[in-house]
Amino acid sequence: MKRSNRKDDSRKREFAKAIAVKKIPQDRLLQAKELKSKVYDRDLASLQVELVKLGEYVRVKGLKVAVVFEGRDAAGKGGVIKRIMQRMNPRTCRIVALGTPTEREKTQWYFQRYAAELPAGGEIVLFDRSWYNRAGVERVMGFCTDKEYREFLRSCPEFERMLVRSDFVLLKYWFSVGDEEQEIRFKKRIKDPAKRWKLSPMDLESRARWVDYSRAKDAMLGACSIKEAPWWVVPADNKRRARLNCIAHILSRFPYKKYKPKKLKLPPRQVDPTYKRPPMTRQNFIPETY
Repeated sequence: MKRSNRKDDSRKREFAKAIAVKKIPQDRLLQAKELKSKVYDRDLASLQVELVKLGEYVRVKGLKVAVVFEGRDAAGKGGVIKRIMQRMNPRTCRIVALGTPTEREKTQWYFQRYAAELPAGGEIVLFDRSWYNRAGVERVMGFCTDKEYREFLRSCPEFERMLVRSDFVLLKYWFSVGDEEQEIRFKKRIKDPAKRWKLSPMDLESRARWVDYSRAKDAMLGACSIKEAPWWVVPADNKRRARLNCIAHILSRFPYKKYKPKKLKLPPRQVDPTYKRPPMTRQNFIPETY
């Protein structure tokens, strides 16, 4: 607890300094206000219980739920995905985080490899980045042609309307982080060996192309926020608030509270006096180091 308090105090000093030199706009002051660990832990635990109920509701009703998480590097997408998955049934909910496409995949219809990962009935799929790579990193870094980019903006809304007509539930979240906060997180990743892997050369390049990414994001939200599947923006300068707000919003999109699961009853353990366990000396046990 003491370690957590020191971390919170350090964070407060950083925000106080940023506010003092007017680095944090007035509309981000709520995000700048730190959420106490006790409140955050309590509310997160409560929301995670509701997520378990939602997962069971989705399974029983046979729903096909796809949730897209996008945003700048270090915006907090992975953090909220981790908290969503923490208590959920992995047979019901899974993460999709596709790597660089293979040479064969590059020749396919652009949406093809993502379509293969869409949920079946009774499943929730969390896309840690998605087909929107084309509107973001591929556009900014020159990994696609102008023709491919324009075709994406034209066809993506139709692709998503097709999904909705096919009874998919599609939720899309953009995690919005300020440049000062992103810089703080990047510096922490550089210093922390356990988080160093999160910082790739592409992440560093994204800092040098901040405005280019802003233009690409604006064009993407403008072209692809459709009535059937709108973009939802998550203020993410404060990770804790972003996680709680995003999870609460996901839960609000489903009438899962009307579903009442069947009560479970634990049956008595089987007893068989004729069974004898083999000698433990015949088995290999790991060393009890701890």
